[in-house]
Amino acid sequence: MAEVKLTDLDKSYDNGKSFVLKNINLHIEDGEFVAFVGPSGCGKSTLLRMICGLEDISSGLLELGGERANEMPPNERRVGMVFQSYALYPHMSVRENMEFGLKLAKVNKAEINRRVAEAAKMLQLEKLLERRPKALSGGQRQRVAIGRSIVQEPRLFLFDEPLSNLDVALRVQMRQELARLRARLKTTSIYVTHDQVEAMTLADRIVVLSPLADGAQTNLEQVGAPLELYHNPCNLFVASFIGSPKMNFFRATIVVCGQSESKIKLECGTELTVCNDTSNASAGDKVTLGIRPQDVLKQDSNDAGKNWITGTIETIERLGNESFVYMKHPDIHEAFIARIEDSTRRECGSEFRVGVPAENCHLFDADGRVFKRTQSPKFD
Repeated sequence: MAEVKLTDLDKSYDNGKSFVLKNINLHIEDGEFVAFVGPSGCGKSTLLRMICGLEDISSGLLELGGERANEMPPNERRVGMVFQSYALYPHMSVRENMEFGLKLAKVNKAEINRRVAEAAKMLQLEKLLERRPKALSGGQRQRVAIGRSIVQEPRLFLFDEPLSNLDVALRVQMRQELARLRARLKTTSIYVTHDQVEAMTLADRIVVLSPLADGAQTNLEQVGAPLELYHNPCNLFVASFIGSPKMNFFRATIVVCGQSESKIKLECGTELTVCNDTSNASAGDKVTLGIRPQDVLKQDSNDAGKNWITGTIETIERLGNESFVYMKHPDIHEAFIARIEDSTRRECGSEFRVGVPAENCHLFDADGRVFKRTQSPKFD
């Protein structure tokens, strides 16, 4: 069993005066792949190190495989940790790096050879076993670090931003290798990352953490499947963090409340219809409208109804099969971003109108809580 259960877990310093993590409650099933995401300082790596045993738990309960693990030494937890830095011994060969932990554990030579051979084949390191780390590329070094964990045959893998030191091409390659490795080993895994693409493509569920604000009861914001968090964020923080490019946010006021459909007015005067349940709100309440760049419709679409937003084009990112148009709009602090497919005729400085289907709108109250969407989103 590699089930992980966190109950009311806290991490504090200065005798409980300064909390990094508070009231973390999480249940990770056997064989599940879970990603921790959040901005710097939210406690992702600290939480990982608490599970590994490298950080003490201030209060709460950690269970590994149904067994209390708060005071369990790291070497008894049967956890394989892969760090951001490769942490390889430079004077040892690839084989010696992978063997080292097993030799310390006094595993017999035949078993060591078997495990190293299997891991090397799995990670395509067979021809590199006699090389030293300085003769390897960054991706190869990271595979050695992963192999060093695999040979321990842990019941739980912990990854602390393992791909952050690699260039873009290597990250894509290693992401695919990790996905294949995960499918083959089926070992419970926890993965800390800043990269949403890694989290969205690798994880069964994503845990979104935020820096602990004054008076907050916990910094665990939402837990769910990747697409669930993308399409149905529970609050403004999750909506702003999940998705790349990030969601556009507009300042607005409720004009007409409704259970299935509502009307809002942007500060510039534009009125929009949204499919959100605002029956518990009141006309005149300040709200925030959220719309993802991928959810807008191009200006010749017939599916936007009466919902149109016009901005002034500042820059265009042409990516080949699609483009992102960055526009200036009076009701948004940052650029208003729209994904379109036909940017060749657009010019910087010109006005550009995009459709905003009512079904695609996210709406948040003054405290950042989401108003439930009442219809499924529509895409161009």
